Amino acid sequence: MTRGLLKVYLGAAPGVGKTYAMLEEAHRLSAAGHDVVIGLVETHGREGTAQLLDELELVPRRHSEHRSIELDELDLDGVLARAPEWVLVDELAHSNAPGSRHPKRWNDVADLLDAGINVISTVNIQHIESLNDVVQSITGVVQRETIPDSVLRSADQVEVVDLAPEALRARLAGGQVYPAGTVDAALSNYFRLGNLTALRELALLWLADEVDVALQAYRNEHGIRGKWEARERVVVALPGGAEGDTLIRRGARIAARTSGGQLLAVHVASPDGLAEANPGALVNQRALVESLGGSYHQVVGDSTSAALVDFARGVNATQLVIGVSRRSRLTAFLTGRGIGATVIRASGDIDVHIVSHASAGTFQLPRVRGSLTLRRRLAGFALVLVALPLLTVLLSALRNPDSLVGDVLAFQLLVVIVALVGGIWPAVTAAVLAGFCLDFFFVSPLYTVRINNPVHILTLAIFLVVAALVSVVVDQAASRSRSARRSAAEAETLATVAGSIIRGENAVEALANRMREAFGMSSVTVSYHGERLYEAGASSPADTAIRTTVEFGDDGTVILAGRDLQASDRRILDAFVSQVEAALVQRELRSAAEGVRPLEEADRLRTALLAAVGHDLRTPLSSATAAVSSLRSTDVTWSEQDRNDLLETAEVSLRRLADLVSDLLDASRLQAGVLPISLSAVGLDEIVPLALDELDLAIGTVIVDVPGDLPAALCDPALVQRVLVNLVANALRYAPVGVPPIVSGSTFGDRVELRVIDRGPGIPQARLAEAFQPFQRLGDTDNTTGVGLGLALSNGFVSAMGGTLEAEVTPGGGLTMVVALPTAQGRS
Repeated sequence: MTRGLLKVYLGAAPGVGKTYAMLEEAHRLSAAGHDVVIGLVETHGREGTAQLLDELELVPRRHSEHRSIELDELDLDGVLARAPEWVLVDELAHSNAPGSRHPKRWNDVADLLDAGINVISTVNIQHIESLNDVVQSITGVVQRETIPDSVLRSADQVEVVDLAPEALRARLAGGQVYPAGTVDAALSNYFRLGNLTALRELALLWLADEVDVALQAYRNEHGIRGKWEARERVVVALPGGAEGDTLIRRGARIAARTSGGQLLAVHVASPDGLAEANPGALVNQRALVESLGGSYHQVVGDSTSAALVDFARGVNATQLVIGVSRRSRLTAFLTGRGIGATVIRASGDIDVHIVSHASAGTFQLPRVRGSLTLRRRLAGFALVLVALPLLTVLLSALRNPDSLVGDVLAFQLLVVIVALVGGIWPAVTAAVLAGFCLDFFFVSPLYTVRINNPVHILTLAIFLVVAALVSVVVDQAASRSRSARRSAAEAETLATVAGSIIRGENAVEALANRMREAFGMSSVTVSYHGERLYEAGASSPADTAIRTTVEFGDDGTVILAGRDLQASDRRILDAFVSQVEAALVQRELRSAAEGVRPLEEADRLRTALLAAVGHDLRTPLSSATAAVSSLRSTDVTWSEQDRNDLLETAEVSLRRLADLVSDLLDASRLQAGVLPISLSAVGLDEIVPLALDELDLAIGTVIVDVPGDLPAALCDPALVQRVLVNLVANALRYAPVGVPPIVSGSTFGDRVELRVIDRGPGIPQARLAEAFQPFQRLGDTDNTTGVGLGLALSNGFVSAMGGTLEAEVTPGGGLTMVVALPTAQGRS
């Protein structure tokens, strides 16, 4: 039997329209003459979705009871008996009721597919097993219903139902996703704009990765080696020198020419770790690539050109950017085709850009120097002085007319041994002296430097050349071995530094300590703008006399005391100093931002105070003054009712003035950070009735849904009561007649939340943040409306207690104020 097809609609969050899209697809299939039935569809009370159920055959659900609760599940046997061509099964990750044939709905779907029935289903990104922890870190909600990645990857078609986060928030605000009464703390936090944006990106990236995998599998299956320009991918080859910055910026400009262009930088290291790259330059270039939105990669390869082309083909690159060779024309002529020419010949249909730079074509004489220690070289010279005379005496005693070839090989062996012990210069010395000994003691005429036979001249010349070449090879091998050990040590050092910073250690301190350890210094001192920031270790006066100073930035220095640095240490030192400079610049920027923020806030508050207080103080003062002046006037005879009205006006205005002054004093205390707070563990179900009593509300004016088993909050009860009085008063002011506000309580993580929900005109989504700014009001002021400090003060009170106060759009219209406070258990 042919296995059925599986089509899955994938969404970033509930409410994006997965079920709606699935039902639309069912209607299209049905109109095309296919046999389509509904196995199970959840409408969640959404009218538009429910309307699409019309005209589609519905297989009755299977009813079961668990702990006295009626549960409806997919009737798997009923669908198998009906055997349709297509069946709709919503919520693929759903857990079946106890007693079902399978624990998960995707197990039921597997049975349907095995029976040859095609299935259309839905799933949200948070239910994918491999992304479960990622989604939890984004939303704070633990998803207990998950689906294995293999199930979704095995689907014949996965289609993302995409909806902009702003549009989904608008649906939620319009009551099209969930009714207002069902939105609790967890659900409200889940639908934050930042969360939705991150989940949307996660869904799109998951599908994009799957598309890339499918595309690569198709290319491999069909043996396709050419590039497919699904999108522009620019690979920049970094040689490890200063020219890398130029190449990266050129590659970024090429990638930016098309929408969705991708920038990748790659450095090829040799397998033995003997790269000529500058670690400091690569560190800076990695930061540059990432700042331009690209990614940095490092690969290992015997052939740089082959590794570059293989990497470019592996990522399906369309452009490859390399630098002009740093070799001179003479070097290029002597050594043959360079990396650039080799890459061009091997790149095929990948476009190759060769970019000129300041280091192109420069020529430096090679430095001829031994790579062994002085002790090894002295041992080599000593071996020459001892072994050469002994070998000459021994061979002279065994000399005969046919022994010249054996004599040459014996001296050749001695030169090789000297090269292994002492390197190039002792070996060259041994070769020259051995050549003299051969000519003087073994080549006719003996005991002269003359050679009669031309063949003997050629033999001696070959001997000298071979001896010199062997010496060079041995010396280079020693050099590579020493460089490999050093490269490994440098890599381990840099990895240790990165690990220290990632573990949360102070970046400057970690770098200074690692520098002191890596270079064996007595102390390392970091100074910036004339201030000594940190000193690792302690140095004596003698150590201080031997020091190395490295300058960075405008006015930064790193001083290493204790010993002289070798030239080979400069590469790794540059990498350290680059990291120190970056860490200090980041610290300086953070400090500047933190220093400016309080000044900006104070200036904004002062400006708003001057702009608003004048009018709002004048209004109650004017009312009270006018009332008192009228009562004192002898020109008018007031009735008893008139006198009472004037006295009431004066009393209300003065009370309002007193409240205004009290609010201003509290605002100033919050600004100065001297507000007295007394935190204790209190149940919110105890505070809410006190706040409602203070407002003197009739029964039914406000609906209260605060469970008594909520965790106790760590807060100041008096401040929480003031916050609730303000929020409930605002909700009552704007709530429609006959629709009372709701005060509900719930928990989310280590926080307990109170939500004050109204169905009034609300605040536009774009202006929600403005509600907490001082002197902000909805509508014009009058003698009973405050100066707009209520929400600002409430926000300050809650923040001072370690909580948050946020405004949300009520689903279906209105405003929801959310007070989140830490639980006493979470802070214990």
